[in-house]
Amino acid sequence: METWPGSAYPLGATYDGSGVNFAVFSEVAKRVEVCLIDEDDTGGLVERRVDLPEVDGFVWHCYVPGVQPGQRYGFRVHGPYAPAKGHRCDPSKLLLDPYAKAIDGQIVDHASLFSYDFEDPQVRNTEDSLDATMHSVVVNPYFDWGHDRPPRHGYHETVVYEAHVKGLTMTHPDIPEAIRGTYAAVAHPVIIDHLTALGVTAIELMPVHQFVQDTGLQAKGLINYWGYNTIGFLAPHNAYAAGSLGQQVTEFKAMVKALHEADIEVILDVVYNHTAEGNEWGPTLCFRGLDNASYYRLVDRSKEHYYDTTGTGNSLLMRNPHVLQLIMDSLRYWVTEMHVDGFRFDLAATLARPFHEVDKLSAFFDLIQQDPVISQVKLIAEPWDVGDGGYQVGNFPPLWTEWNGKFRDTVRDFWRGEPSTLGEFASRITGSSDLYGHSGRKPIASINFITAHDGFTMRDLVSYNEKHNEANLEGNRDGESHNRSWNCGVEGPADDAEIDALRLRQQRNFLTTLLLSQGVPMISHGDEVGRTQQGNNNVYCQDNGLSWLDWDLGPDQEALLAFTQGIVALRRKHPVFRRRRFFAGSADHGGESELGDIAWLKPSGEQMTEADWTNGEARFVGMWLNGSAIREPDHRGRRIVDDNFLVVFNAGAEDATFTLPGAAWGGPWFTEVDTDADGDGVVEPLSGGSVAVGGRSALVLRSVRTTVPTNGHSGSTAEKA
Repeated sequence: METWPGSAYPLGATYDGSGVNFAVFSEVAKRVEVCLIDEDDTGGLVERRVDLPEVDGFVWHCYVPGVQPGQRYGFRVHGPYAPAKGHRCDPSKLLLDPYAKAIDGQIVDHASLFSYDFEDPQVRNTEDSLDATMHSVVVNPYFDWGHDRPPRHGYHETVVYEAHVKGLTMTHPDIPEAIRGTYAAVAHPVIIDHLTALGVTAIELMPVHQFVQDTGLQAKGLINYWGYNTIGFLAPHNAYAAGSLGQQVTEFKAMVKALHEADIEVILDVVYNHTAEGNEWGPTLCFRGLDNASYYRLVDRSKEHYYDTTGTGNSLLMRNPHVLQLIMDSLRYWVTEMHVDGFRFDLAATLARPFHEVDKLSAFFDLIQQDPVISQVKLIAEPWDVGDGGYQVGNFPPLWTEWNGKFRDTVRDFWRGEPSTLGEFASRITGSSDLYGHSGRKPIASINFITAHDGFTMRDLVSYNEKHNEANLEGNRDGESHNRSWNCGVEGPADDAEIDALRLRQQRNFLTTLLLSQGVPMISHGDEVGRTQQGNNNVYCQDNGLSWLDWDLGPDQEALLAFTQGIVALRRKHPVFRRRRFFAGSADHGGESELGDIAWLKPSGEQMTEADWTNGEARFVGMWLNGSAIREPDHRGRRIVDDNFLVVFNAGAEDATFTLPGAAWGGPWFTEVDTDADGDGVVEPLSGGSVAVGGRSALVLRSVRTTVPTNGHSGSTAEKA
């Protein structure tokens, strides 16, 4: 074939209308071939091999005229195979392009994927993997974005909805069956209407980078459902496309465009901490065969083994500049070419490990900070991994927000009635200043969540004390055993109206707490309608009705959905619930009231004392929020003023009477939310000086503002009487 020298940049396969430039990094290679893959008359695979003769800065490259979009290809790398020295080059293995924009097919469970013999691992296996592996695909980057623009919601205005492309859409009766479980299904009007009616501003999609189906799961008749097994950092997962070869790119872009038109941001859950190749016993699919020692962290004195802080077999070598370049190029590609609005980084503590310890000043964070593209989108860390010192909640740099695992744990403990939780509960629902304030960060650094994909759903959180993961075929040993859950008296489904009512109330309590706390709330998809996984808290391998959202809603689920919509609307309407600064607590706030911006009240209506906070048996607290003491301007520089609120939490089993505070605190008071009621959204004025608060319930009271600040600008979205 005719070839030209081409260019070392950009990496990957770049189509220019006349042909394709191929470029791939390998510092250890002695020779690199690009293999163009086609089918013969019988449907078998054939390849045309082309040497990459040019090498610049360890990037092998050439230009091949005439190659068109849709062409499948891969690389073969000739070089040392010396595992003891960290090298695993093997030209018998067809390798994926790390920069592939699309990937075709899936691996099959075949010995040719492995460079060693199963019977004797010391013996090389040189069987060709062409027919057993996945293939990279050349794509045409053109897409008509029209007038697409990023919504750019401020963090304080953001409500995140964590969802799975397939799980969210697979059973919806109004989505055509042919596109269920795909990007096109997420873009369908019925899904977008559900999201907009719910009031979420961002959808956080579980992994959509191309991932691998583990052969071990396939042997059990299971499948990798979650997708935390990435192999292609620039390629949308092909199984989520309704169309044919290479259409996943176009369909993903169309999904983003449709969500943006609905003013919904798209955040991707990305897995840059490890790859699908696993440890030394894993298959050779891409990075291992290209340059094993450059891409992976190896054990210093035993380089045939992988240093693993992820629990998946390997960890990427974050101090290697080519690995950092790959991750940064991937992030920029998804922002500039695919128009996504942010990222949630799986096991992000691993990304901060240049050596063994977690370092918040590592090169990765330095690169993010100075990058003019990536630094301007939403960056969310899962601030832990499984390595030593891996729990890093509160320790990420100021540019980042974090999944606040302490919020999850504390709120779960409070509502299940654990002792001595009141003080930390108050800290978590006011933005966790103890975690983020010391570094100059604000409440929006906290991504508040009670449930996520990993663990119980909210309905299961109030229905099961123990995990029930038998369907995973691991003897119920997988998944978290300490769930901080409470089954309300019966394990699993209960043929008891009182228990069912209590479980619904507990779900309303959780949703009220989550959505009216300071910080950024995240709802796990289906929690708004009481989705269940039947007690399975680790459905990573369950691509079936156990993990999919069931859209056949009963009356209780419809009521819970309406309740959730109402709470989200209340948060959106009232800025007192989404402050950008921490509470001061004192009266020095520049507002109209002589009171502070927040106060904590006991059932008598008096302010909490130190003795009240340290009472390990206390289960009741009232939180007063001063609408005239929001010490921040709106986007036009006007002072924000809102109504006053009383949010009352009673995690005790017994009903309580709450004495309303005096006139200086506001009044008259209206009941906005009562989780002990049906949640019909009716606003009722209170009569008298006290109000009943049901056992294990929350109450939200509002005092309507009737005055306008002296500067003439209310700046408030609050309803005026």
